[in-house]
Amino acid sequence: QYLAISLESISAWTEDHRAECCVVLTGGPGRVREGFDLLAHGQIHKLIISGVHPRATLRGIFPQWPFYGALQEEDVVLERRSTTTFGNAQQSLPLVEAMHCRSLVLITSHLHMRRAFRTFRQVFPSEILILTRSVSSGAVPPRSSDLGTETAKTLFYSLWAY
Repeated sequence: QYLAISLESISAWTEDHRAECCVVLTGGPGRVREGFDLLAHGQIHKLIISGVHPRATLRGIFPQWPFYGALQEEDVVLERRSTTTFGNAQQSLPLVEAMHCRSLVLITSHLHMRRAFRTFRQVFPSEILILTRSVSSGAVPPRSSDLGTETAKTLFYSLWAY
């Protein structure tokens, strides 16, 4: 079977996403800020930042917080247990369900989005709408080493997770 990594277009610049919740996958620049932008503009109601370090604080992760006006800290959840994309999906699902979200925006890099979306779609119930919002993270187009790493991970996930 031929396996190709298709790059998700960088949709943060072109699409207006609205959902009840947002799950941001940590691991690259710009992702967390993108989630806070959606929250600040009222396009989402709850923000889950998945895969943060166990001792991380909200202000440590997002020092720009004071410049975002009237955001409520209770609208942001730091998910601290996951260390993989599959773990992000598994640990985010109970949070999404507890907040009664029927739709969510998934934020990650354009290179990681295909694997992330397929993983979340495998873990999450089909009645939860998942919108993708990919951001630029690193070189565009990606370096061959990044493409190679993502290809290997996608191959592993295709055999193991979906």
